[in-house]
Amino acid sequence: MSRSVEEKKPAVKLEHVTKKIGGKTIIDDLSFEIYKGEVFGFLGPNGAGKTTTIRMLVGLMKMTKGNIFIQGHSIKGEFKEAIRQVGAIVENPEMYKFLTGYQNLKHYARMIPGIDKKRIDEVVKLVELEERINEKVKRYSLGMRQRLGVAQAMLHRPSVLILDEPTNGLDPQGIHDLRNYLHELAYKEGVAVIVSSHLLSEMQLMCDRIGIIQKGKLLGVESVNDFVHQGGEKVRLTVDDGAMAAKVIHQKLAMESASIETETIEIEAGREKVPVIIDTLVHANVKIYEVVSVTQSLEDRFLEVTGGKALV
Repeated sequence: MSRSVEEKKPAVKLEHVTKKIGGKTIIDDLSFEIYKGEVFGFLGPNGAGKTTTIRMLVGLMKMTKGNIFIQGHSIKGEFKEAIRQVGAIVENPEMYKFLTGYQNLKHYARMIPGIDKKRIDEVVKLVELEERINEKVKRYSLGMRQRLGVAQAMLHRPSVLILDEPTNGLDPQGIHDLRNYLHELAYKEGVAVIVSSHLLSEMQLMCDRIGIIQKGKLLGVESVNDFVHQGGEKVRLTVDDGAMAAKVIHQKLAMESASIETETIEIEAGREKVPVIIDTLVHANVKIYEVVSVTQSLEDRFLEVTGGKALV
């Protein structure tokens, strides 16, 4: 996945952000930038500090040290100007179920100066709820409520949209739809979308770049494509005798292999090595039934980098 990031000032900038609670460092010197027009994934194992960071981003928790800038405005010194740029949904958006979707949006619009019917209609169209917007929310599926939540968060034209676990409870179709809506927001409305989720397979499809934290420290910020491909290329072979194949490859080619099953082995090797591997095994009378190039997933690389620590 490759999309351009606006090469101007960042929409969000964290500078040496640190949070201590009771003498314990929860967030340790985080510094990174997020730009308009990208979907940024925020990843980390259980207890890594993702939610704490998000709470500081939206002003629900104070920093011990450092600063956060949103569209150049400091959360510390210009809170109103900074937070005006932010829309956020934490898990499932809460709506008035006895009201229609449109009535909910109209109610929220009253809280923000300058939101007119035209803007409400724009966000309804953006999340493709035109046909159901006049139905009561209690009749909405969870996916539709998420879409209505995105519409509500976008009412005031924020430049930053923060979503903490937005796919919770969604079925595959709902997740697919949400991913498409977030892409639309990023690329058509120029919004910087920040997503925290434990569904790594979905994050791989959804995000342009990812930031990974562990024990409050930033492990790195990279494009999803670059991060996944750093793990190296692998080849998986199905043979008649996996143990013999592994022995031959080690002795003849000085290459290590991992046994997946009795008749399946994996070798860290690029495409150019495949003919040599096949030729060596054939000459050793090892029968080869299948050769497959193995592409690492975001989950594979994440577990490598974090030492096998699972997400929440």
